Amino acid sequence: MAALWWRRRRLPGAAGLCRTARALSGKPEYDLLVIGGGSGGLACAKEAAQFGRKVAVLDYVEPSPQGTKWGLGGTCVNVGCIPKKLMHQAALLGSALKDAQCYGWNIAHPVHHNWSEMAQAVQNYVKSLNWGHRVQLQDKKVKYFNVKGSFSDPHTIRGLTKGGKETILTAEKIVIATGGRPKYPTHVAGALEYGITSDDLFWLKESPGKTLVVGASYISLECAGFLTGIGLDTMVMMRSIPLRGFDQQMASLVTEYMESYGTKFLKKCIPTKVEKLESNRLHVTWKNTDSGTEEADSFDTVMWAVGRAPDTKALNLEAVGVKTNSETGKIIVDASEATSVPHIYAVGDITEGRPELTPTAIAAGKLLAQRLFGQSSELMDYDNVPTTVFTPLEYGCVGLSEEKAVQCYGSDNIEVYHAFYKPLEFTVAERDATQCYMKMVCLREREQRILGLHFIGPNAGEVIQGFALGIKTIKQVWEKEDAPQRSNL
Repeated sequence: MAALWWRRRRLPGAAGLCRTARALSGKPEYDLLVIGGGSGGLACAKEAAQFGRKVAVLDYVEPSPQGTKWGLGGTCVNVGCIPKKLMHQAALLGSALKDAQCYGWNIAHPVHHNWSEMAQAVQNYVKSLNWGHRVQLQDKKVKYFNVKGSFSDPHTIRGLTKGGKETILTAEKIVIATGGRPKYPTHVAGALEYGITSDDLFWLKESPGKTLVVGASYISLECAGFLTGIGLDTMVMMRSIPLRGFDQQMASLVTEYMESYGTKFLKKCIPTKVEKLESNRLHVTWKNTDSGTEEADSFDTVMWAVGRAPDTKALNLEAVGVKTNSETGKIIVDASEATSVPHIYAVGDITEGRPELTPTAIAAGKLLAQRLFGQSSELMDYDNVPTTVFTPLEYGCVGLSEEKAVQCYGSDNIEVYHAFYKPLEFTVAERDATQCYMKMVCLREREQRILGLHFIGPNAGEVIQGFALGIKTIKQVWEKEDAPQRSNL
């Protein structure tokens, strides 16, 4: 028997009029309003609710140019860390199947990967996380609105549903946590019409087939790595250097391993045009900036991984005086995550000068709520935050790159300890270990303080977390020892 659903009848616009009346009464409706239901925003909202405050979260996903959309949870859950790591695991399993024969397992060949089955499993898990976030908000009595929010005044947010229905919300304090979205190279003909981004890749129902990934960011190399690992013909087009901002020696080792793994690289190349053929394949033309020659090839999928932009356009920040960096578009915040408007805060990828990492956004969101509604004064420590690039051979690091250390302290004041190594699990299978490498960047003076640690090899994410804890602890000890000297200056 079909379920019967009852709906209260309301006069057109009644909800909006009611909320507007409350807004005009003087007292804001909520103690805290969070715009953005990603890692940082949800963490902040749930933590604030623990203090008995009235909290609301606004979250709305604008579909990608290709029409992809998803549920509550933000980039990490839906189109970032979670599906990326799961697909990376699928590729690692493929490599393990090759190794298994050397360890006595009889594996029937050829081995085939089924994209649709993998994608369905990953997408089902992501949807379970979407539902879990909604349940958690309900359990903690945080009101959730699936609306696109923008500022009407410093304490008032105008929310619009997909159907255009308006909701007016007021709050004493507001946190912006809308994150970022992938950029498209709109100057390239056909880029927007025919290309996809990481917003789309993880939600494809069918295999992307032969894929061109444009860009040399960690997103580009991670996606190209797992596509290669599951058996797809994959090519990376790099304009300049790989993994900009990371240690370049380590970045070179990462790409060298990927080439031996089967990923093809087009170096010093920039795309100029994407055309759709009658066969539905995409014909890409590019220019080699070294030789000046023009080349072309056809692909089933073209994925852009050329950077991300903060999702601020719809917020109407100018109307309330929230300052942003004119070059990056990111919101300028101080050490306490406060913007230029005293009661408006921002956390996560949308903030200027912060690492674009889920764990830091979560920690920053929780600490912000504790400062706003608890008795805490603890600030987020953004120094020595570990990060991992989940390429076929993983790269984990914490602290400064060698280039940055030299820039800060001078080459004569830097000592680098390094070693190649061969993981035991590589030996029996005779896997290539020439890129398994670690190095520690130190100051030469006194106790040779560790400035940065870099590791390439299996399970780099887990490895680097342990070292990061040690480095952070040692740094705290050194700072205490230095404090009396600084006070005497």
